[in-house]
Amino acid sequence: MKREVILYIAMSLDGSIAGENDDLSFLEAAEYPGEDYGYEDFGKKVDTVIWGRKTYDKVRSFGIDFPHKDKKVYVLSNSRTGSDENAEYFSGDIRELIAALRETDGKAIYIDGGAELVYELMKHDLIDRYIISIIPALVGGGIRLFKGGTPAAKLKMVKSSVFPSGVVQVHYLKSSE
Repeated sequence: MKREVILYIAMSLDGSIAGENDDLSFLEAAEYPGEDYGYEDFGKKVDTVIWGRKTYDKVRSFGIDFPHKDKKVYVLSNSRTGSDENAEYFSGDIRELIAALRETDGKAIYIDGGAELVYELMKHDLIDRYIISIIPALVGGGIRLFKGGTPAAKLKMVKSSVFPSGVVQVHYLKSSE
């Protein structure tokens, strides 16, 4: 069975994954006691994570334990090579990386930003499933999840959930039509 590529990400109601200067404070609107929006269960279905370098650096700047120590992590970077204690840097063609991963046995492949990575994957029609948590906040600028020039795509809604925090989570599959 082909390994599924899943974008699991949060964005503001106005479509941003970060505000000006990479501000993530809008995510505070989703903080709700005992709620993880299905993230723990999702994490059990993936064994590989792909991040853009800016997203990876942002996560590392939080000063927390690295969240994916139990997974193979690739970081797309044109400026770094090799690996560090958490990830392997990749500077090649994203299509080749995805194809190679799909040739191996394993669980789903988790895409978690940033916008440039999402754009490249969409440009090559490589995302199979979109799980997007819409945070009840307007950022007003910053980094948009779907930047201009994103290719058109037909998607099929498979699930939507509304949480007490006001977060709406939508699940779409790439349409075969």
